[in-house]
Amino acid sequence: MEFKTFVFYFLSAVLVFAGLRVITSRNPVHAALFLVLAFVSASGVWMLLQAEFLALALILVYVGAVMVLFLFVVMMLDINLDRLREGFWSYLPLGAIIALLMVAEMILVLGGNYLGLFEGSVRQATVGESNVQAVGRLMFTEYVYPFELASVILLVGIVAAIALTQRDKRKNKSVDPSRQVFVKAKDRVRVLQMPAEKRE
Repeated sequence: MEFKTFVFYFLSAVLVFAGLRVITSRNPVHAALFLVLAFVSASGVWMLLQAEFLALALILVYVGAVMVLFLFVVMMLDINLDRLREGFWSYLPLGAIIALLMVAEMILVLGGNYLGLFEGSVRQATVGESNVQAVGRLMFTEYVYPFELASVILLVGIVAAIALTQRDKRKNKSVDPSRQVFVKAKDRVRVLQMPAEKRE
């Protein structure tokens, strides 16, 4: 078995296992950790296909977005954060295992690429053009309308999340002159005189 085939099967097995654990975990923190592991494994598969831009975008956009989404879920469900902080050390073993798996995947993919163990069967871009330039040209020419539509949908999602997390009506701190006119002297703050105590 070639090294590239072994790395592909390893990443695929981790990806399938992490995906199953995302939907079967009862704890939302465990599900989020397994989702991060699934995204990193999928980006490793993209790296095997020599699509570096898509692999890095998957990690930067989706892994970061998952953490932000998890924070929104915590805000909307009104979870007791003190209780969540109490169980921090109970999540540490699972987090350490997932972190070690991600480091192993990065070592396999980047180390194999650095040592030249992967054959270059995928068609490369021309000398004067990188993968990022090719993707950018396609994104802003042929796929500009889907790109704009996706940005509008994300904007609607952000506004909806903010509207859902705002539960009570914000208190207005403006001054109403019509109510100030009717204030009586007894409604104002009274200054009390208290005897001073001498301490030795």
